[in-house]
Amino acid sequence: MEPMFLPGVESKPDPGTPYTKLIQQMSAAGQEYPQIWHLFAFKPHATEHLARFTQEILRGEAPLSPGFRELIAARTSARNDCPF
Repeated sequence: MEPMFLPGVESKPDPGTPYTKLIQQMSAAGQEYPQIWHLFAFKPHATEHLARFTQEILRGEAPLSPGFRELIAARTSARNDCPF
């Protein structure tokens, strides 16, 4: 995976966040992961609302099923050359 645009964020995660552990596990396994996890690991208190918002949008009650919303997000990510 290519480094982020913000190397200072990528190199200084808060060691106590679940995102830091996820990044380490995925990196050790040689797997790609959403790079926004670096931001979540860097400033967890500032990004917890964004994480909750994302979960609500993708999985909360809505006219479209959660699976269809995930499909839309995956397709959008693929068009942007971004792992979903």
